[in-house]
Amino acid sequence: MPAAIEFQREHDWDQERRRCHDLARKTRDRICELTGLAPTADEDTFAQMVAVPLPRCDAEALKATLLDRFRIEAPITSHDGHHLLRLSFQAYNSQADADAVVSALGALLAEPGSPFR
Repeated sequence: MPAAIEFQREHDWDQERRRCHDLARKTRDRICELTGLAPTADEDTFAQMVAVPLPRCDAEALKATLLDRFRIEAPITSHDGHHLLRLSFQAYNSQADADAVVSALGALLAEPGSPFR
């Protein structure tokens, strides 16, 4: 345990958590802008993991398509007929990872025959 605490201190983990939170927030906002759906969580109610609302879709097909075509693994859940994409950003994630999720969803939303149709 002391080694983990020391690692976090040496790597300014408080700043890393803030960076990951900002990445989660900005990615959530970009996806909501893309879909026209309102965020389901206020910024102060999540840290590095956030659920993002999605339009109606075949959740299993979307999850499989994101993994098979775009190499993106993210849980998609359904609750009361609403679909949510769970995004989690950690120290190893970058802006490029966020861009990849947004780009993949944008492509699928525009594509006939996608899981969103």
